[in-house]
Amino acid sequence: MPKIILDGSVVEDSWNVVREDAPSALAELGEANTLVPLDCWNALQAESDKMPANVGVWIASTELPDQIEGDLQSIPVIGVDFPAFADGRGFSIGRLLRQRFQYTGQIRAIGSPIRDQLSYLVRCGFNAFQLAEHYDPEQALASLKDFSDAYQGAVDEPVPLFRRRG
Repeated sequence: MPKIILDGSVVEDSWNVVREDAPSALAELGEANTLVPLDCWNALQAESDKMPANVGVWIASTELPDQIEGDLQSIPVIGVDFPAFADGRGFSIGRLLRQRFQYTGQIRAIGSPIRDQLSYLVRCGFNAFQLAEHYDPEQALASLKDFSDAYQGAVDEPVPLFRRRG
């Protein structure tokens, strides 16, 4: 079973990420924990009054979480796709979910997040990371300790350093 970083620990990943088109993804849903694309999530919502507890959603960097705002507290996992190293829109999505929408569940970086971005992703509200296979999750976990403190306020520490100093 693949490993992810979740809340500061390396754990086995119990969620499958479906990247196919919505019709085939809908047909494959079963008892497994599954993250589906936003369009698939919307199709499932239209078909059912209650979403199964084993279904989460992932959001592309070109999408905004506004579409799921009313359902946030019933979604166990929200993935945010990082399709390329240089695409930083996912950072903003994570921060929107935590600060504006007050989402308290798991926000998972999927796609191509890299080790050097992990501490910044935590600052934006991410608490789970599904890394590419060539990354050692234990080494990536160590990157969360690369910085001892941050100057700016963020999701993980809203008070900036100059205000925290006596």
